[in-house]
Amino acid sequence: MVSIIVPAYQSASYISSCIQSVLRQTWKDLELILVDDGSTDQTREICRGFMKSDSRIRLLSQKHKGVSAARNAGIQEAKGEYLFFLDSDDAIHPKLLETL
Repeated sequence: MVSIIVPAYQSASYISSCIQSVLRQTWKDLELILVDDGSTDQTREICRGFMKSDSRIRLLSQKHKGVSAARNAGIQEAKGEYLFFLDSDDAIHPKLLETL
């Protein structure tokens, strides 16, 4: 399994595209760990909406500590054999994990 860790802070404008790109992966053995780093916009609510539709998604929330602390929180919760880091304003090709 691949654990995809996405730190998110004030990402409401683009987090949906990021999550959708992960869910479109041809490699299905994955978990998506979204780490809300204290956002005050709709980031957390958007993530919760996706979480309801796919059991591979988990959401962690913390006070704003920065991207490194958010990644570290995701690492601590990861269950996968491999880790993949993705920024909340990025999207990945559907075959990225399969190719890796």
